[in-house]
Parts: sequence; structure tokens; C-alpha cells
Amino acid sequence: MSDFVVVIPARFGSSRLPGKPLMEIDGLPMVQHVWLRARESSAARIVIATDDARIEQAARGFGAEVVMTRDDHHSGTDRLAEVGAKLALPDETIVVNVQGDEPLLPAAVIDLVAERLAADERASVSTLAEPIHDVDTLFNPNVVKVVTDLSGRALYFSRAPIPWDRNAWKTQPPTLLETDAWLRHVGLYAYRAGFLSDYVNWPPAPLEQLEQLEQLRALQHGHLIQVATVSSSLPGGVDTLEDLERVRQHFSQREKA
Repeated sequence: MSDFVVVIPARFGSSRLPGKPLMEIDGLPMVQHVWLRARESSAARIVIATDDARIEQAARGFGAEVVMTRDDHHSGTDRLAEVGAKLALPDETIVVNVQGDEPLLPAAVIDLVAERLAADERASVSTLAEPIHDVDTLFNPNVVKVVTDLSGRALYFSRAPIPWDRNAWKTQPPTLLETDAWLRHVGLYAYRAGFLSDYVNWPPAPLEQLEQLEQLRALQHGHLIQVATVSSSLPGGVDTLEDLERVRQHFSQREKA
């Protein structure tokens, strides 16, 4: 499909790595690499959303469409909703949120979340998950887990190890995982534009506040989230200088190959 829109939120003021959208990787700013990955997808339109004139100037310099947004948004979803409103996107338009710090994100998964949402007319959101194979990841509260129904719709997201194997884990946590029953949530989302305009007018939901997971606001308001499972782990984004060096090494090794 090619009738979806990719929006790339890019903030200059990252708390852990200020200015990271403009940090150089293989001779290009990071946000340009993300834009290039999005261009490899089937998206009909790609927009960089920023609140910073430096990012706007750089993005326009490499030919990107840019929408300037407010600088007081609490989340990327709020920024996405503002973009949808400024572009006057019809309610059924599918909008894929590609973070501006994901220079290695495969274009295939951008298409996947858009296709998954388009295939389920009742769903408002789609996202990704990948199997969890090790105990440390399962019990890490910084790793978000998801369980789904038989049609692939999310039942719940949690920082806790869900589902809980009541019989096997009666006395102590496991030392290994013997099945693929556990899924790690990957934070790539597709939304219907009409859902975004509703979402930002809802107050934070109780479960959202407990778990600190904003996707729970959608579930508590009765909206359906489709979850596509990928078989292999996706490359991580850039949150730290160590991450930045890892990505630079990736591009360097690719050029040598």
C-alpha cells in the first residue's frame, strides 16, 4: 500500500543526547538517515515534525517536507496529532510515527504496521512485537511486554513479565524460557488520523499512569490495537553516545563490506 503518511518527530532538546537529530552519521545528520529509510517504504508522503529551526533548516536542505510544531508537547503522539491537524488529514488516513533517532529502522516494518492497520477496519492503532528468548529481558521493567488475542489485537501492555506461568513459576523465577509465549513490544506505531485527534483530548488513564505506558490510554478507552510480530530483533535507536557510536560503526562496516 502507498496511501499512508510517515511523520518523523525530531526534537533538538533530548534530555540524554541534546541535538541528536543533527549528529553526523556517515557524513549525514541522523534525521536524514531516518528520512532515507522512510523513503524506502511505500509511504505516499513523508513529513519531518520539529519545533527547532536548526532541524527545520537541515531537513529542508536535503529536500524533506517539514511541519513546525509547538515546543510544549508532552509526548510524540501529541506532536503527531498537531501535524495531522495542520495537514488536514482525513480521519481514515494512516499515519506511521517513525522516531527521528531510528537510522537503522528497516523500511519493511514501516510498511508492515501500515498494512496491519489497514487490514483491520475496527482497529485504531497498530504496532510491533518480537519474541523474548531470555529471562533477564522478560523480567526487566524497562522492557515493555504485550499479550494479544487470537486475531493479533493487544489485550494488555505491561512492564511486568506477562503472561505469568503459574505452574512453572510457583516458587521462583525461571532460569530459561522454553516457548515463544512472551513478546517484547517494539515502539513503532501506525494510527488513524481521526484517532489521534481524539486521543489528545483524553486525560491520562489510570493504567497509563501506573505503568507509564501511554498506549494503555487507547485500550482503556476501548480502542483496538493490532500487533504484528516480527521474527528477528530490530536494530535499536540512538539514546546515548554509546548507541551513536554503535550506529556509526554499523555504517562504517557496511562500507567496508
